[in-house]
Amino acid sequence: MKSISQLFKALGDETRLRIVHLLFDGELCVCDLTHALGMPQSTVSRHLALLKHANIITGRRCKTWAYYRLSDDALPFARVILAALGKHLADSDQAREDLAALGKYRCSPERNCEQPPKRG
Repeated sequence: MKSISQLFKALGDETRLRIVHLLFDGELCVCDLTHALGMPQSTVSRHLALLKHANIITGRRCKTWAYYRLSDDALPFARVILAALGKHLADSDQAREDLAALGKYRCSPERNCEQPPKRG
């Protein structure tokens, strides 16, 4: 029951929903997220920590960059909720604006970090 409560608490914030929506397309660097959301790194990192604690996302470090993606280890219930959210969030004006902002900006590719394939 606690994990379900954590899931809904983590998803009960507009910024965290925006982050989840951006991560549906695959792994992103924190700098990508800060740019797309128009928020400071410290704010985005705090939201990422809450999503990670709820096992909605997973992170990794490469050199000085931190990358996040949706967790493959999320509870089956969480995967159902996230799939439903993905369909509905895509219709949001804010989500479209976030994706447009992300599309105009990506961190430098010379980071030389191997990235996992996009979710399909």
